[in-house]
Amino acid sequence: MKKIAVLTSGGDSPGMNAAIRAVVRKGIYHGLEVYGVYNGYHGLVNGNITKLELGSVGDIIQRGGTILRSARLPEFAQVEVQKKALEQLNKFGIEGLIVIGGDGSYRGANALTKLGFPCIGVPGTIDNDIVGTEITIGFDTALNTAINAIDKIRDTASSHERTFIVEVMGRDAGDIALYSGLAGGAETILIPEEDESIDDIMERLNRGKLRGKKHSIIVVAEGVMSGVELAEKLREKIDSDVRVSVLGHIQRGGTPTASDRVLASRLGARAVELLLEGKAGRAVGIVENKIVDNAFSDIIDQPHYIDRGIIQLSKELSI
Repeated sequence: MKKIAVLTSGGDSPGMNAAIRAVVRKGIYHGLEVYGVYNGYHGLVNGNITKLELGSVGDIIQRGGTILRSARLPEFAQVEVQKKALEQLNKFGIEGLIVIGGDGSYRGANALTKLGFPCIGVPGTIDNDIVGTEITIGFDTALNTAINAIDKIRDTASSHERTFIVEVMGRDAGDIALYSGLAGGAETILIPEEDESIDDIMERLNRGKLRGKKHSIIVVAEGVMSGVELAEKLREKIDSDVRVSVLGHIQRGGTPTASDRVLASRLGARAVELLLEGKAGRAVGIVENKIVDNAFSDIIDQPHYIDRGIIQLSKELSI
């Protein structure tokens, strides 16, 4: 193998640039030519591909987002579109592709592998919802962004004796809500993996009032309901002031933490090694601080793991 390429796909996450840097420099270290695919699968289909040098990835390890940019291409599920991508890869003489992204990105890489083109996946998503790894690139940074916001919101909630609802990202996975809620001392955490009724929330709020608590923090993952919708339901049952803060896309941006930079570097480098070893259709990850890899077929469509012990602990500590 002499030429490989790297692309980022789906939602961006802090640390993607560190992973790109690792792929490029690890590849060049081993004598490979490394190409960058701009704008994800959309750019792959349209041949938006450029050779990258050592200097191309200089001074990016500390930057959020992705220098290769990202775009969604639902049409990539069609075999005809996948074949157009293969034509572009063959045109540039590229023999292996590393895809940094989440579930949808993995599905695209798996499709290309089934067509005979070697692909390796690197888990880059703030949602931490990829099977086969204990943590994904970007999760730690997004988590710290959410915690920082919750800490600030708690200050004003205490000053004005209000109930604050903090809406965080997570359509199908509640990891950001769960861990930021626990770390931020939230009284209630609502995640897609756990059913909670309005009565359950009210019971906790009333319990806090009885012991003299003047303010409360509720963290809700967007996949459960919007913060505004939850506030409307609570206002029907309580007479205290309820305010909503939607953190939105600030969770995706920002300088990656040291943890995300190191994780991205380790996973990006291992992805190159797998291609050099002649492997394909696999995704790298980290389990018990060891870098592992799994077949796409073993992790795609598998249910997202949520730590029930952490869920229980959050309830016990919010009494």
